[in-house]
Amino acid sequence: MVGNPDFLTGSGKDQAPEFQELESPEGELHLRFYVPSGNEFALPATGIKEVISQPPDRITAIPNASPLLLGTINIRGRVIWVSDLGQFLGDAIVLNTDRPEIPIIAVEDQDTMLGLAIDKLGDMDWLDVEQVQMPTNVPDSMAPFLRGEWLLDKESSQLLRLLDQVAILRSARWAA
Repeated sequence: MVGNPDFLTGSGKDQAPEFQELESPEGELHLRFYVPSGNEFALPATGIKEVISQPPDRITAIPNASPLLLGTINIRGRVIWVSDLGQFLGDAIVLNTDRPEIPIIAVEDQDTMLGLAIDKLGDMDWLDVEQVQMPTNVPDSMAPFLRGEWLLDKESSQLLRLLDQVAILRSARWAA
């Protein structure tokens, strides 16, 4: 069969249709998600360790910890803190923990890992970081943790804000 000249040139009658060339995505891969207030955010996929869903009873509350922290979870033998990301960013609406599972985005920098509890996961999207604009009209509590924002819809002023996971991990707010 390999010695058959039609096999090498692809001129046989039973040849499969030519493969379509896949378009190469533009930009960088990001995870989109929502906090309880309905605001949409994104994190670069390269900064995410993993995304998990945990039942609320698997999050162990820790007495006298910061009110921004829901507690700790165990991921394959590693104990990590879980925070209410919306509260951390200054949202007035507290995460609803009265549900079967809570989506948690685990981010890591060096040896520090933190779970960011969110309201709802969105999609993975290739976003053009060249189109990121400086954030406008942002609450002071959120500004230090933003890299920028994309204007998704001019008519509704719908924004997608890009978070800086390293700034979140290194924040002094965790000590409060």
